[in-house]
Amino acid sequence: MDDLTPDLEAAIAIGYERRDRANMAPTIAYFEQLLGAHPDYPVLVYEVAGAYDTAGDEAKAKGLYERALQLGLDGETRRRCLCQYGSTLRWLGELTASLEVLQRAHVEFPDSESVRVFEALTLNELGRSDEAVGLLLGIVAQHGEVTDLGRYAAGLAGLAQWLQDGRLDDED
Repeated sequence: MDDLTPDLEAAIAIGYERRDRANMAPTIAYFEQLLGAHPDYPVLVYEVAGAYDTAGDEAKAKGLYERALQLGLDGETRRRCLCQYGSTLRWLGELTASLEVLQRAHVEFPDSESVRVFEALTLNELGRSDEAVGLLLGIVAQHGEVTDLGRYAAGLAGLAQWLQDGRLDDED
């Protein structure tokens, strides 16, 4: 259901081109108007949620993200929505719910770096810094070829896993 027609795709692109992060009211109005013309279209509900989120109205965004997910998102749009919804829950202090959303997203999108980054942010807020650093190190280690980490990538990957596993002793 979240496949975009060329007209809707172009309309969404226009909304992003005109977006001013310092003044989101026109963007919110624009996406609300689009949604009014296409009620309950999950991608547009998601876009309205994102506009409120960017404006700092996480409470409004939360309900819209939930509605977009209930209406049925899939693929890349679902992944982005889960990341943003999990982040919004974190900002609202709903850390357990945030982690649940992001862990579900991690299962659905195991190769997504953005999901893991948002999951790490929530883990850090929960005081689980070793797991958070482990997730982030895992991402960094996967990209040793585009950094100067090269020869250290395997060691960092091992350290990442060790941190995520809870600093297990080697002598067990």
